[in-house]
Amino acid sequence: MSKRDYYEVLGVDKNADDKQLKSAYRKLAMKYHPDRNPDNKEAEEKFKEANEAYEILSDSEKRNLYDRFGHAGVNQNAGAGGGFNGFGGDFGGGFGFEDIFDSFFGGGGSRRGPRRRGPSKGSDIEVNVTIDFLDAANGVAKEIEYLRTEDCEVCSGTGAKAGSGKKTCPTCNGSGEVRYAQRSLFGQSISVKECDTCHGTGEVVEEPCDTCKGHGRVKKRRKIEIKIPAGVDNGNVMTLRGEGNLGFKGGPRGDVYVSIKVRPHEIFEREGENIYLRIPITFPQAALGDELIVPTIDGKVKYKIEAGTQNATSFKLKGKGFPYLNGYGRGDMYVKVVIEVPTELTDAQKKLIMDLDKELNENSYKKRTSFMDKMKNLFS
Repeated sequence: MSKRDYYEVLGVDKNADDKQLKSAYRKLAMKYHPDRNPDNKEAEEKFKEANEAYEILSDSEKRNLYDRFGHAGVNQNAGAGGGFNGFGGDFGGGFGFEDIFDSFFGGGGSRRGPRRRGPSKGSDIEVNVTIDFLDAANGVAKEIEYLRTEDCEVCSGTGAKAGSGKKTCPTCNGSGEVRYAQRSLFGQSISVKECDTCHGTGEVVEEPCDTCKGHGRVKKRRKIEIKIPAGVDNGNVMTLRGEGNLGFKGGPRGDVYVSIKVRPHEIFEREGENIYLRIPITFPQAALGDELIVPTIDGKVKYKIEAGTQNATSFKLKGKGFPYLNGYGRGDMYVKVVIEVPTELTDAQKKLIMDLDKELNENSYKKRTSFMDKMKNLFS
């Protein structure tokens, strides 16, 4: 049976460029690949046909001969065996099924060259710090301690014993990566990962340093003092740039993230930059009025409550809250008075209260009188 025109096989015109040829071939190869069409002779033949067509047309010299003389101008056996390798590895056209798989899923083709690791930033470290409520309000200096990687002093960071050096990694042969095949719905794919032996460097030490075991770095305890700014809140994180673990191949150190926890206060409560406080007062203070001593994060202040102050009355102390973190101004403080009813009264005290109650009239309890009137209307 005569061969079909190669351009017809790939479904492109004679002016197609390399990109169009490759795209057309990949679609056909993906469609008719034997791993996706087991025991399908027709698909196998179409796959071979597309493979042969692309091998000729992707080569500028062969394509020129084909355009001038047709099939007679090129090797009639091209693509019939050579790079086919039983459908499992590379085949004609200069790329294997992993290229098609990557292209199908947006991978961008196979990765054949070595991917030695270049300079990269070191890993980050997280440190937790607990501070008091008032320290969060006013700011505080705090010493933190953590472990981080440092160059080994014995081998100066080389990882090798004195008089020893490095050699090509025997696992990856210096490429810094290893390849392995995986079977999937679409057939066999080739994956690439960093070499576990040399960690992507392509080299291993001949005789490891006894101190760092060939790593060139060791863990050391570090202490530094940090300044926690006024206004920090529970869960805030401070970033210390360049205080983390060593980088690789001259890359910068990682960072340290200081996570702050603020202990709750005995009497103050915080919401954002505002502070809330509940102050118990006596009945006489509420009835007659008084000058209260109010605690704040800055010290004590005086506040006068009027006669007849009701339970749960709130007042605001402007600017007595937390400072805005890394900004200007402060929040406010909201104080709520809570009238405390006396307990464990003596007989004499009970009599005094009863005498007082007899002296009081409806005008003394306007809210209670209003409520009783409404209740009467409800049930009338």
